[in-house]
Amino acid sequence: MLTEFFQYLRNWFYGNEPRFDGDFTIADGQLNISEDIKLGQYYRIFGSTFNDGVYLHDGKEALLAETFTGTVRLMAVPREVSTLISEISAWQAKYGRVDTEAMSPFASESFGGYSYSKGQSSGGGIAGGANWQQAFASRLNLWKKV
Repeated sequence: MLTEFFQYLRNWFYGNEPRFDGDFTIADGQLNISEDIKLGQYYRIFGSTFNDGVYLHDGKEALLAETFTGTVRLMAVPREVSTLISEISAWQAKYGRVDTEAMSPFASESFGGYSYSKGQSSGGGIAGGANWQQAFASRLNLWKKV
């Protein structure tokens, strides 16, 4: 979900954070430069066979064991964005499944004498958002790059 989130924003929050290029080893779920990554800091891996993407260094990463030549970029993600990620994760857990009523692809349905219509948002989508991007659009737009 983290990689998808930052890709959607087109904002990787690199700032002045260090970039590491070279050979890396992942063992016991941890990247060999973990001591350079602050606890609670996000980082992005490039060039890995199994682990390309964004991770939160929480000491509990479950990276797949490998050795690779690539790049690791540390990220300076603002607290507000971290909070937003947590809220979106909770929203996804509750509404992000296809079998939930909120995720129905239909704006209205009619069957067996019963019918309903969902309200429409100003953007033409289902009110309340049919996915996390729509549900959190106003807050995501603050951080989104064009």
